[in-house]
Amino acid sequence: MEVLEQTLDSREVAKMVGMRHDNLLQKINSYIKYLRKDAALKNKVGEYFIQSEYFDDNSQLRRCFQVSKKGCDMIANKLSGEKGVLFTARYIEVFTSMETHIKQQDQLPQSPRAQLKLMFDFQEETAERVDAIEDDLNDIKENQLLCEPDYSTISKMVRRKVNIISEEQHLNNKHKKELFTDLNGSIKKITGVVARNRIKAKDFDKVVEFINNWQPSTATLTIIKQMKLDDE
Repeated sequence: MEVLEQTLDSREVAKMVGMRHDNLLQKINSYIKYLRKDAALKNKVGEYFIQSEYFDDNSQLRRCFQVSKKGCDMIANKLSGEKGVLFTARYIEVFTSMETHIKQQDQLPQSPRAQLKLMFDFQEETAERVDAIEDDLNDIKENQLLCEPDYSTISKMVRRKVNIISEEQHLNNKHKKELFTDLNGSIKKITGVVARNRIKAKDFDKVVEFINNWQPSTATLTIIKQMKLDDE
């Protein structure tokens, strides 16, 4: 009795690693190209990647691959950081679940119809796990903080904006402090954070646009005006 091959659809793998499917296909094609150049491995490509097809939402025939555990190992080896760790852990869980499911059967089904049912059961369970992984990746993206270069960009923009307004209105350092307080407070308010270093990466463009259009509040201008009078 031939054991059903345990593979993941490359579309599901793409979701796991947070990558566009066409980009993953390009990477897999390059892996296959390298394997075929090796005399000892050129006939073992099918142990890693099996070419397949599917119909998209527009009924167009598209290419994909069935990816074995070896293939997932190869893909994971090219990833780094949190994405690599998450993908490795998730695909191991999926394949472990497949193996457990098979072992729990008294015997593999003999008829083609029963074999297909078992295969579809695997695919359904895998799809559910992929959905969970996609939710986890989306959660990571939603809560990812600004990277250091983007944080530095915002800090520079804040200083430049305050300096421009200070020069235009001939303000001193005490007045500039009020501008910094106003602008930083406004940035924290629109992003819902308690400190500027907690701004999320998804809000970077919003903050940049806000700083470019920002002007001191009436309250801040009133405070600065009073400070000027007190200094006279």
